[in-house]
Amino acid sequence: MKVQVIIERGMDGTFDANMEFVKRVPFGLLGQGKTVSETIADFNHSYAEMKAMYAEEGKECPQLEFEFKYDTASFLQYYAYAFTLAGLERITGVNQKQLGHYINGVRKPSEKTVRKIEDRIHAFGQEISSVSFV
Repeated sequence: MKVQVIIERGMDGTFDANMEFVKRVPFGLLGQGKTVSETIADFNHSYAEMKAMYAEEGKECPQLEFEFKYDTASFLQYYAYAFTLAGLERITGVNQKQLGHYINGVRKPSEKTVRKIEDRIHAFGQEISSVSFV
């Protein structure tokens, strides 16, 4: 079963990963960390602990597949290894200073800006996925 997990940056600069409620899953999972990578690792560790607990009780743990969704700051921070701010500016049309503010939690983008960033990242992904080499 596929379950959505929302990753968000907190006011203190740390990140949380929260599993969305699913009626057929009798538990929730949470991950926390200083980076998105740490947060995902902690979240996956929580799931491993839940599976171990179920096994100890002789029960079968629901098999879950996670789909991670990000708030803008979390996405930008997580993929900072792949994109420079200059590159993100070219892809999204949002200036580097604003992107930096979003990454560092100084400001939150408006809903319109979130959609603009998301749409242009998706378009970039489609463009990249259509590349063929000879």
